[in-house]
Amino acid sequence: MRSYPSYLRSADRQAATVDSVVALAATTNPSEITTAAIATQMGLSQGALFKHFASKDAILLAVMKWVAANLMARVDTAVRSAETPLLVLEALFLAHVDFVEMHPGVPRLVFGELQRTRRSAAGRMVQTLLRAYGERVGGILAEAKARGELDPATDTKAAAVLFIGTVQGLVMQSMLSGDLTRIRTDAPRVFAIYRRGIERAR
Repeated sequence: MRSYPSYLRSADRQAATVDSVVALAATTNPSEITTAAIATQMGLSQGALFKHFASKDAILLAVMKWVAANLMARVDTAVRSAETPLLVLEALFLAHVDFVEMHPGVPRLVFGELQRTRRSAAGRMVQTLLRAYGERVGGILAEAKARGELDPATDTKAAAVLFIGTVQGLVMQSMLSGDLTRIRTDAPRVFAIYRRGIERAR
């Protein structure tokens, strides 16, 4: 159980709730995370929790908004940190992996939302995030192609799908192994293979 001050402003309590859900998801099946479990994690009663959120779905929506904001902020940082589009892609790939390693509950929550038969507001947020992320990656790939960094025959839309799928595959393999830290070691080598597949021959 995490420790929080007994009094927090509403915005801070909401942020602490998001933090608690992400922490719980690292060790608990997201479908089994109840409002009672969240309240216990925070040292609160369920009644106190519901002063800040109308429902569990509202909590999950706040979590997905947090995921979207933080992941896209890393995209922006990666874009600013590298000089060429291919280096931007590598920086983004490694930043995404680093985000997952820091917050192992996030992929479990995202996959959990995508598996729900009833599409919730949180699930729609995940879909919006994936679409925005894919468009951003596709834009970087298109710029790389325009600059002559990619093989002229590269299908940038397919390359964007493969980029995201490669990150997801790494995450899944690490989760299955029970050792999420291996993703940091595997990521640079896996990206090198991806890059060789799309890069223009020198």
